[in-house]
This record gives sequence, structure tokens and C-alpha cells, in this order.
Amino acid sequence: MATNESKQLVLAAAEAADSKKAEDIRILQLDPSESGLCDYFLICNGTNERQNDAISDEIELQLKRQFGIYPNSVEGRRQAEWILMDYVDFIVHIFSPEKREFYGLERLRKSATTISVAEMHQEVAAKSRAVREKKAPAKKAAKKAVKKAAKKAAVKAAAKKSPAKKAAKKIASKRR
Repeated sequence: MATNESKQLVLAAAEAADSKKAEDIRILQLDPSESGLCDYFLICNGTNERQNDAISDEIELQLKRQFGIYPNSVEGRRQAEWILMDYVDFIVHIFSPEKREFYGLERLRKSATTISVAEMHQEVAAKSRAVREKKAPAKKAAKKAVKKAAKKAAVKAAAKKSPAKKAAKKIASKRR
């Protein structure tokens, strides 16, 4: 099952591709029963080989900067008609328009669910909110415990100081 982190990685890759003007960006969520390879395919195309190379460079750069990860392997950079970047949880396919039409990965993966970038953003945001809400009561309880412990420590410290203060007050009152 796809983790929230792998969804964030796919989104970052899609945004990097979009920043280099990739066309027809699609995210395919693969059926786990049919694909033990990965959870997602990110498929897009550039208008020429130079643009395809720029798209792959940008994806690699952004994922390295944002998450500190590199692709396990990259194939097809030399010809740049079909560049494949393997990030284990997802695979990026960058095609020339002709190669994308010829190979038709979307047709081959009929059981895959096409997810838009906007839908993926909503999923990630919802999961992040759910995780934060789950952690919020635990954080509140931890803060309460810290405050309670600090209060107890303050009371103990005051109790230790008070006999000395009382003795000092008694001595001062006797001298008057």
C-alpha cells in the first residue's frame, strides 16, 4: 500500500515536470495484485528530446533537494525518447509524443487508476491532517504532564526554602 511519503514524492516529481512544461502529466496508481514493482507510474511527455532531458534533470534535482533521494536507476537519457527513472515506490516515464502513443502505457495498465495531481494533493493533505489530529491529543497530554511536573518541582523547591525563611524570620523578629 502506498504511503503518504511516496505520494509526496510523486507529487514533487509531477510538480518538477510541470515546471519544465511537461505535457499530459498523469499519475497511475497501480493495482497491487498486478504490480509488485511499484505503487505509481508518473507519465508525461516533452515536445522534443532536449526538453525530455531537462524534465528528467529537474525531477532528479527537486527530489534530491526536497527529500534527499536519488533514483535507483535512470534509463534512456542518451536517446531521450523514453526516459525511465526508478524511485522504487514509483517510476517516472518521460516520453516523446510519438513514443508515448506507440507504447501506450495507459492502455497496457488498464487496471490502474488515473489520479490527477489535484486529487493527489487532496489525499496527501487529508492524511497529513489526520496524522496531526491523532498526535494532537498526545501532545496536549505530554504538555500537561510537563506542566504538572514543573509545578510539583516548584512546590518542592518552595517547601525546601520555606523552613530557612521561617528560621530567618524568627531570628529577625527576636532581634527587634
